[in-house]
Parts: sequence; structure tokens; C-alpha cells
Amino acid sequence: MDSPVKDIAAGASPAASPDATRTAASPAGAAVTARAARAARLGPVALVVAGGLSVQFGSAVAVLLMPRAGALGVVTLRLVLAAAVLLIVCRPKVRGYGRADWGTVVAFGTAMAGMNILFYQAADRIPLGAAVTLEVLGPLVLSVIASRRLMNLLWAGLALGGVVLLSGGGFDRLDPVGAAFALGAGAMWATYIVFSARTGRRFPQADGLALAMAFGALLSLPFGVVEAGDKLLVPSTIGLGLAVALMSSVLPYTLELIALRRLPAPTFAILMSLEPAIAAGAGFLVLSQALALTDALAIALVIAASMGAVRTQMKRAAALPPQV
Repeated sequence: MDSPVKDIAAGASPAASPDATRTAASPAGAAVTARAARAARLGPVALVVAGGLSVQFGSAVAVLLMPRAGALGVVTLRLVLAAAVLLIVCRPKVRGYGRADWGTVVAFGTAMAGMNILFYQAADRIPLGAAVTLEVLGPLVLSVIASRRLMNLLWAGLALGGVVLLSGGGFDRLDPVGAAFALGAGAMWATYIVFSARTGRRFPQADGLALAMAFGALLSLPFGVVEAGDKLLVPSTIGLGLAVALMSSVLPYTLELIALRRLPAPTFAILMSLEPAIAAGAGFLVLSQALALTDALAIALVIAASMGAVRTQMKRAAALPPQV
């Protein structure tokens, strides 16, 4: 919450008239202030959920695209087209940054490329819901390691129970290579969360995301060219690739970058437990992958864990004194 001290330091007038003071002190003014504070706390959460919906439905479209360009070809199309869109829209500056800033961009771009390459290799071998279920273990482990509050550990445990239930009690029936790729993608996802937050603090707007996406695209390009070759240049394939890039990279990564500027990484990581539920829904609607009763129960568990994490964070934020 900004104070008049901050306004004066920024060169603005506090404009604290007696009428304004009386309005703020009135019950109606206090209610408006409380609603505004609640909206400010829920805003980052809404961004994360919207990003999750976009990325998982984009992943379902990517699975449909794999027969045309292969898993690595889809990754290349996604990252290259997403990088092109972000560079055109953001026009990031490249001057005025230090070695630590560029190191963050390189790490962020490497995490994005690794996460996408490993995940699409997994999605090419095992069902989408199972792939995301295994992948989300990375953010859950990050939440347990990074959290210093008992409640966050409890919510992470509940989410983990939902993840295990969604897996059907074990992954022994899955392709072991696909499962290994999904677990590797989870590790890269945890790394992505850490460096996404750092990039958001070091670069204005989405400039750091655009630069990191460009670096990740360069890393993935040789793999895609080797696997798909001139199939990447087919107009219809490029069109579908652009849809995947927008849904799975440009929109969700931008929303998450903004959210992580105001949302602690442990809470963000627990919110990622929604991803298997969203992926299961996308698999059902787009790929005709049916849901069992246990899947519905697992979805309820991960949603309950995410809601609990959000409420814990909101209560903690409400208890903190205003910043001055």
C-alpha cells in the first residue's frame, strides 16, 4: 500500500483534503479500502489460474500437432514464434544491464527450453494428465523446501496426495522413459519459477521474458531442425504452432511473470498443483481422454490445497503492517 511519503518522494502531491480524510475514515470508505486490498491480493492468483488454463489447453493443441512436426519440432515452433511475438511487442532494451542481469536471463531461458523439451518428450509417450501430474512434483518440492510456514507444508502435502491419487496410485504402467522425461520437466519447472521471479524483479515489464524466450528459442532450434526439417515451414503447421506459442508461452508466461512480482514463490508453487486438474480437463475436452471418479476426487484435493494456500497467503498479507 503506497503512503503519502512515497507520493511526495515521487514528486506527486498527497492531496489529503479534509473531505478525503473523512471519507477514508468513514465505514463506507473503510469497506471500499478493504475490497480494494482484497482485490489486490487476489489479482496475482487470478493471473496464475488464467495462465494455467491457457498453457494446458495449448499443450493439448500441441499434442495434436506432434504427428506433423514431432515433439522437438513443436517445442521449436512454440519457442521461436513466442520469442518473435514478445520481441516485436516488448522491444526490450539490451543496454544498461549488468552481468548478473544477463546471467538471470540465460538461466531463465535455459529453464524454459529444458522444461519444454522434456515435457513434450513426455507428452509424446504418456497421457497429458499423467505427464503434468509428474511434472508438478517439481513445484511441490520447491514449495516444501522454500516454505518456512507449517501451513504451507500441510497444503503441499494435501496437493501431493491429490497428485498421487490422480496418478492412479502408481506410475508403473507408464512408459518409464516418458515418466523420466516428465520428472525432469518438473525439476526444470521449479527452476523456471525461481528465475521467473528474479527476471521480473530485474527487468521492466516483460522485457526479461522476451530476452529469455529468445535465448530458449535459440537453444531449441537445432533439435527441432534435426527432427522436423522442412516440415516446420508448412503454413498450416506454422499456424498451429503460433496458436500453441500464444496459448502455452506468450500469455501464460507473461501472466506468471507479473504474478510472481507480488506472489511468494512457495504460494505460487502450490498453485501449480492445479495444473494436473486443468490438464485432465483439457485432455478430456480436446483429446477425448475420459476422467474416472478417482480423477475427480484428485482434482478436488488439488483445488482444495490451492485454495488453502491462497487463503493462508491472504491472511498473512493482511496481518502485515502497511509499507511506508
